[in-house]
Amino acid sequence: MSKAIPEPVTRLIEAFSRLPGIGPKTASRLTYHLLRAPDDVSEMLATAVGDLKAKTRYCSVCYNITEDDPCAICADDARDKTQIVVVEEPLDVLAVERAGAYQGRYHVLHGAISPVDGIGPEDLKIRELVERVRGGTVLEVIVATNPGMEGDATAMYVQRQLAPLGAKITRLARGLPTGGDLEYVDSVTLLRAFQGRHEL
Repeated sequence: MSKAIPEPVTRLIEAFSRLPGIGPKTASRLTYHLLRAPDDVSEMLATAVGDLKAKTRYCSVCYNITEDDPCAICADDARDKTQIVVVEEPLDVLAVERAGAYQGRYHVLHGAISPVDGIGPEDLKIRELVERVRGGTVLEVIVATNPGMEGDATAMYVQRQLAPLGAKITRLARGLPTGGDLEYVDSVTLLRAFQGRHEL
């Protein structure tokens, strides 16, 4: 960047640019907005970013993001222990919860199988899912990976790993757009996808 721009400004623009969906122009706008904003806005942002890493962890049961371990969903005895929805990312849990159609438990894989990106089954939380199902209390596993090549490959791999364990394995219906992400699906579409799920 230009020498006319102070180093702290340049560093923040570069830091914002590394975030998904934020290009150099948006990063610059955010940086200059923070420069003009009252000090408490910048301090609040800095505290929130610091707390994000310091005060959150993965749930030891479902691998969702949580402050407490186990997470609130895994600790809730009112939730159905016999069903697990398998999702790619923590944001997908929020999408399913928003729809209000599901009252079971979750398992977050933290990605999808993608050989092009160097992500294999061993990089995901699939072994942990198999161990949960092997425990014997799970009657149905609902595979809710994103529709598309990586999500479908992940769903097939999960199905092959779980098939010998005896639980019913279903996949969300194709009311979801191929190539879309679960976190962006509206509640009605997600509700129909749950109602129309099928066995793998």
